[in-house]
Amino acid sequence: MLANARNCTVPFKTLTAGATFMSKQKLQEHRPTAAELLEKAKKPSLLSPPLHKFYGGKLQVMPKCSITSYQDFAIWYTPGVAAACKEIQAKPDMSFELTNRWNFVAIVTDGTRVLGLGNIGPEAGLPVMEGKSILFKYLGGVDAFPLCLKTRDPEDILRTLEMIQPSFGGINLEDIEKPKCFYILEEARKRLNIPVWHDDQQGTATVILAGLINAFKLVGKDPKDSLITLVGAGASNTRTAYVLMKWGIKPGNIMMVDTKGLIYPGREDIKEEDDRWKYELSRVTNAEGRRGDMADAFKSVDAVVAAAKPGPDVIKKEWIGTMAKDPILFACANPVPEIWPWEAEEAGAKIVATGRSDFPNQVNNSLGFPGIFRGVLDVRATTVTDDMCVAAANELARFAEDRGITEKDITPRMDEWEVYPRVAVACALKSIDQGVARIKPSKQELYDKAVHMIKCARESTELLMKANEIKHRPSERTLLREEKAKFPVHMHGGG
Repeated sequence: MLANARNCTVPFKTLTAGATFMSKQKLQEHRPTAAELLEKAKKPSLLSPPLHKFYGGKLQVMPKCSITSYQDFAIWYTPGVAAACKEIQAKPDMSFELTNRWNFVAIVTDGTRVLGLGNIGPEAGLPVMEGKSILFKYLGGVDAFPLCLKTRDPEDILRTLEMIQPSFGGINLEDIEKPKCFYILEEARKRLNIPVWHDDQQGTATVILAGLINAFKLVGKDPKDSLITLVGAGASNTRTAYVLMKWGIKPGNIMMVDTKGLIYPGREDIKEEDDRWKYELSRVTNAEGRRGDMADAFKSVDAVVAAAKPGPDVIKKEWIGTMAKDPILFACANPVPEIWPWEAEEAGAKIVATGRSDFPNQVNNSLGFPGIFRGVLDVRATTVTDDMCVAAANELARFAEDRGITEKDITPRMDEWEVYPRVAVACALKSIDQGVARIKPSKQELYDKAVHMIKCARESTELLMKANEIKHRPSERTLLREEKAKFPVHMHGGG
């Protein structure tokens, strides 16, 4: 059980020196082919529908108060509950004391930009939002609930956020298309007095920054004097640009690439009325005014962060050879990165990160948002800022550095649960420092609470599984056999 979680956490293992001396032939033997990787990537998709059906979804609501007899409902419900209502009526912020509002987060989507699936609608987006909810709970101890909205109108979404605000301590926007997502985040921050976060923007930017901090340390470069190219100008890299600037990167040292090539000041097709955020970035980034295609964006730069489209071969090996000494490459597309990591390394990349868990250096949003929300909820913050993204990124990088970083291990892993309380404390203290915290616990109080909340969430899940209240799942072999029987032509690659 997790009562001794600090002692039973999987130990960090550095790459052995012996691996350095493995023959190239031996390494080649261990490299999966593109077909094998794609086949491996298909397995979760094959297991997912039958397991979702088996469990009837992934979330449930359970009491957190004691119920010793039916007489207790006179306290928790009528008539006793009226007294609690009156206290909140007299002082609305008491809703954070007398209800679970302090730990409630709404995960809000319109289903217009779901994973790599695009505009699939709110109903089809619900499994993703349920999945996000269990990550919130298991990794951060946060009670998050999906709200999939049947509207694509940004004003409808904003009005909905305003109307549901009394029930929640925070809002997580998810899978909303751009440029609408930028406007909704910006406006919601102004209109609401609880934290509003768009994980596709801020979550990705936070973890990318954490990875870059340690990558630059390992190659011995000052990132604030380095050139950085962002391949892709969607929600992730747009916010990454802003967070990098907030951290201290000179705007002119950042270059961005969209589907039409390098973004530069005065590019005629980038208009303020179409995308104010891209337009703004076009005016302040790329100080040298470099023009050209994606290949030109690699020349002499120190780091490339790609959040473009699934590969491979989106990024060419020869482009990496044109980068500065000891280049850093983050190829974040899923399920297949823009270039295979070993190809990038063969081309000269010193440090390579991807979005996949089966390669070294995974850039994973789940390292960020659970701890960040834990922190802002625990001080009842009125907002979440890009400064908090930077604080979280610094703590993520520091955690990895404290236990040791290598070129193959620059960020924490999801199973290193101790990172989440540390991120929570960093964000809570930044909230207090910025004057947006309703309460001001001490650093130790914040840490102890975060540890308690996260341990309780994990231990509760384990207890329910041991008691078979969360049913034991069927074997993978059984599930895959049944799926193959249902879809024999599709499963065997037929037309």
